Amino acid sequence: MPNSTPGKAVIDCEHLKKLIREIPDFPQKGILFYDITTLLKDKVGFATLIDALSEHYLAKEVDLVLGIEARGFIFGPAVAYRLSAGFVPVRKPGKLPAARAKYDYVLEYGTNTLEIHSDAIQPGQQVIIVDDLLATGGTAEATAKLAEKLGATISGLGFVVELDFLHAREKLEKYDVFSLLHYQR
Repeated sequence: MPNSTPGKAVIDCEHLKKLIREIPDFPQKGILFYDITTLLKDKVGFATLIDALSEHYLAKEVDLVLGIEARGFIFGPAVAYRLSAGFVPVRKPGKLPAARAKYDYVLEYGTNTLEIHSDAIQPGQQVIIVDDLLATGGTAEATAKLAEKLGATISGLGFVVELDFLHAREKLEKYDVFSLLHYQR
């Protein structure tokens, strides 16, 4: 159902969902993979997506948009541009050339690390974190904690797709979480 809030763009989420290719049994049997590349190549769909993600944050003060590697690099800069904010990449280890802050976190089957340049965020800056998918919430939570470690105030977490059945919002309840497209299964 389109979002018809006064003063807001009308977003047909079902149309955007139709632009996402569903691939069963990828990357392993029993997983339904939502391939966003088919949405990205649709010029109206992609523009609508960026406008809808950005619109959620227009009334907030946003200094920086943090994009989580790798797909957050697709959406983050476009959202940052629309919000007149800077963009900061959050990377996997070993990818950033200058002094870095890091955050180690636990995954379902192991650990991972995220890094950001130590001088990327100044204390008190308002940031939003953008990525393509909210699944279990582990990487989003780790990114928020990394940004907070540098003194950021988290204004929100924005996602293109949320897998509601994984209940990531429970892990992220202290943050304003906004997802454009929701999947129940």
